[in-house]
Amino acid sequence: MSTAAPAPGRAFGLIVIGDEILTGARTDKHLPVFKAMLAGRGHGLAWCWILPDDPPLLTRQLAASMDAGLPVFCCGGIGATPDDHTRACAAAAAGVGLVRHPEALALIEGRFGADAYPHRVLMADLPEGATLIPNPVNQVPGFMLREHWFLPGFPSMAWPMAEWVLERYYPAVTPGGEAAVAVWRTPESRLIPLMERLDGAFPGLKLFSLPHMGDDPADRHVLLGFRGRGDLDAAMAALGAALDEAGLAYGPPPQNADA
Repeated sequence: MSTAAPAPGRAFGLIVIGDEILTGARTDKHLPVFKAMLAGRGHGLAWCWILPDDPPLLTRQLAASMDAGLPVFCCGGIGATPDDHTRACAAAAAGVGLVRHPEALALIEGRFGADAYPHRVLMADLPEGATLIPNPVNQVPGFMLREHWFLPGFPSMAWPMAEWVLERYYPAVTPGGEAAVAVWRTPESRLIPLMERLDGAFPGLKLFSLPHMGDDPADRHVLLGFRGRGDLDAAMAALGAALDEAGLAYGPPPQNADA
């Protein structure tokens, strides 16, 4: 029998910035890594945006995500080249100015010396009120503003910096659970009334359905179940009772089923 649900993890957003991702010049590597990084700590990814190096659009989208109240990792565009707009757009989205951050300035000067000028030093111009994220690779920091964690686009820098953020600010929690059954020879549309009755009935759990088509009609089924941190035993018992009442055939999910 399930006991009280453990403390819930946090839902995060992820923003990946760069024209090169949208044009195909580079392939995004952040999404699968951040999904795994968060899941391994009992947290989750609520959404992911891939955005161009377009200041008006970046400012609008950052303003919207800052108003949404979720923590967000934002990768890319914090360098010193003319196409790096993220620092200025983050400031505009938050309604603050760009100021030269003294600690960031000291780190950049310490790393590059005289070569910090005239260009690298621009990376110390951060939104007013920002706090720093240490960069173990080249000491040029990222920054946090409105619970948005701004990181370089380079995975070799962004990923250890994100690990530092999670370790320091978002303690790991017990991961949620998942349980499901395979409903055989039944179109997903027929399950909608049943799903409407059960959806939202069990706090901490989310009902899901996933059709598996397959080449062989005999293998086709709908994976139907719950995931989250609520009472999975009670939820699956209610699901089984509803399927029995509807006279639908179901059983354990098959192994290695293709979508």
